Amino acid sequence: MSSSSSHPHPVVLTSSPDGPITAFDAVSGISLCHFSGSRSPRHGLALVGNSFIAASHISPEATSASIHLYNWRSPSALHNLLVPEPVAALSATPDGLYLFAGGLSGCVYAISVPSGDILKSYSAHNKPVSCLKLSEDGSLLISGCDDGTVSYVPIFQIVEASPDTSSAGLMLQRFVAHDGSVTAIDTSTSQCNSTMITCSLDCTVKFWGLLDGTKLRTVAFPCPIMGIALDQIRTEFFAAGSDGFIYKGLINVGSKIHVNQGHEYTRWAQGHESGIVSLVMASETRNLVSASEDGMVFVWETETGEAIMGLGNHIGSISEMVVATGMGQGLKVGKKVENFGDGYGGISRVELSRTLKDTLDIEEALRVAAKDRSRAIDMLESAISTSEKLLELILKEAKKGPGSTKS
Repeated sequence: MSSSSSHPHPVVLTSSPDGPITAFDAVSGISLCHFSGSRSPRHGLALVGNSFIAASHISPEATSASIHLYNWRSPSALHNLLVPEPVAALSATPDGLYLFAGGLSGCVYAISVPSGDILKSYSAHNKPVSCLKLSEDGSLLISGCDDGTVSYVPIFQIVEASPDTSSAGLMLQRFVAHDGSVTAIDTSTSQCNSTMITCSLDCTVKFWGLLDGTKLRTVAFPCPIMGIALDQIRTEFFAAGSDGFIYKGLINVGSKIHVNQGHEYTRWAQGHESGIVSLVMASETRNLVSASEDGMVFVWETETGEAIMGLGNHIGSISEMVVATGMGQGLKVGKKVENFGDGYGGISRVELSRTLKDTLDIEEALRVAAKDRSRAIDMLESAISTSEKLLELILKEAKKGPGSTKS
């Protein structure tokens, strides 16, 4: 795997409906540690800034729904964040201040980190939220649903609104995007164009104008698509097939002839033995990491489509995967603390280095000081930009008159 001494090793984190969160060094392939106590569903794993890992926890024995919040120092959950209903999909702001969770009822909850206070909840859908994603510029929270709908709302309205503000008071946009459950969402911003990309169990990937919800293009595949990843410059997309294969395509095609000749995507020669549940870019998009539901994780060269490393098939089933950067140098491999059973082949927990703990304490203090100084400016700029864009959309819809719908 491509790497540089100036760039910390990426750390791959996988969650499971049956057991712990497992961390791997994405360069060496070595299992580093595990975080216990969570049984997480699809999309139920998220990085919360550089400090925390959040995992939705769903258990038949549980008397209340919760989200487990871990830090990098301990294998046990630091906080147990209670939520009004079972939640699956999670997403967080890059600064780690806010965590968003999608519920079975269709509600989305905005949660303050690390206190766990619910700042706001709103009805985004009429059925379970299947996935959540922040737009590339961080201004919108986008959600997908089991009924094929997609909705989005400005972040500033969610985190700044009073808890008793109704959903009707939000600049919420919702439209039908797919015939099946929406499995993943991503966005691409280039020059003045903002594009939203969605995939679904209906075997399609669709491209939308983010400001007005106009469908730009549909790419049909031979199987349901479970996840998508974009390269750094937003020219190519990678689709996770339920057939175990990765499909590579262009975000912007050159002509209709190009599309009609069937050149919208290519299928990599190698694949997983079961359906892929997650795709994540790593090493500045030189590598792609894929995880399948049977517990296999592969690292690929994006240029050649060749699998260059497997991270093992002994970790049980996988429900979600994320890739963290900047933490790999702090996870000390080598000192074995304990083994855990539960059918996971004796994966060991390893001790985190003392240097990492000291460094994290210093970095956390600096981050808190910087957040307070920059947050007001960032939120104001985002609010102005998003309000202008959505005001244009609202005015355009008002001119159309009642009864108009998007499809």
